[in-house]
Amino acid sequence: MKRIRINTGKIGLVFKNGDYTRVVTEGVYWFFPSEHVVLYEMNKPFHPFVELNVLLRDALLASMLDVIVVKDSEIVLHYENGNFKTVLTAGRHSFWKGVMEYAFVKVDLNKIDMTENIDANTLMRKEVMPYIRVFTVESNEKGILLVNGKFTRVLDTGVYYFWKNTVAVSVLKADLRQLQLEVSGQEILTRDKAGLRINFYTQYKVTDIVKALIDNKDYEKQLYVLMQLALREYIGTLSLDELLEKKESISAYVLDTLKDKAAALGAEIRDCGVRDIILPGEMKEIMNQVLVAQKKAEANVIMRREETASTRSLLNTAKLMEENSMLFKLKEMEYVEKIADKISSLSLSGGNQILDQLKDIFVPRK
Repeated sequence: MKRIRINTGKIGLVFKNGDYTRVVTEGVYWFFPSEHVVLYEMNKPFHPFVELNVLLRDALLASMLDVIVVKDSEIVLHYENGNFKTVLTAGRHSFWKGVMEYAFVKVDLNKIDMTENIDANTLMRKEVMPYIRVFTVESNEKGILLVNGKFTRVLDTGVYYFWKNTVAVSVLKADLRQLQLEVSGQEILTRDKAGLRINFYTQYKVTDIVKALIDNKDYEKQLYVLMQLALREYIGTLSLDELLEKKESISAYVLDTLKDKAAALGAEIRDCGVRDIILPGEMKEIMNQVLVAQKKAEANVIMRREETASTRSLLNTAKLMEENSMLFKLKEMEYVEKIADKISSLSLSGGNQILDQLKDIFVPRK
């Protein structure tokens, strides 16, 4: 006989000549030499070295075990004392009752929607990540869920988890912020066959994600082409001079033209306008020549107007001096003063005759 002690927290399985006979719990036991005891920790999963079905024939042993059966299309999330432990895959898993508080969440991988109550921290564990698909819709976006290529529903801002299986799952996303689309260097002919290039911008916002991503393909490219066509249609009706005078009207026409067409694409046009109108080199030279000629003509008109005003002023002055001898003398003295300012020295000859002449100049006759 041999004496064996079973400590607290352990279980013993007794085998006689290799065959299972019974289970023993904590305590002191005597066994025959032909009997062999295998000890197991009750705080660890039970992994027997013999077929589990044979052991489960013992009703006492079966009542001491939690046996979790996991099918091929399932997984089970295993928790110990409220904390996530591991993922149980296909097969049978046995755990001792009584010592540890176990919890199990069974997941059917044939479905894609995550209906189980599983917190995000557990889903981010490396053991769980191989079994899930994660999609993030940012705060400025909306998403569309496609299952096997079929539209399922619209996704608002958030993080979405789906079980991974053979079903194809994808998420299309669109930016809901105000966006800008530019037509740069677009070559267009005016009504009078003048070639030019135009830079045009449009500010828009996606308002219907289903129309933008499902009902239409490449809605941005379609919107770009619609802008081009609207510009060509309007500019082709104007001459170059009319275009330069009415360039502000281009944005109003494009805005009105694209309103309904953009709505069909799931977008709303907020604003648009002409950034630049670029003329070819020879056209610039011609326009500059015309501008110079116009400015010269305006300058000539101003000069003639000033000359006329000056002549009229002289005529009025002459009439006043003719009527008033004192005013005439003052004018003479003004000119003499101006002449004297230019003279540095003065030499007189001729005696009293010079003095009489000066007196005639500065002293008015009565």
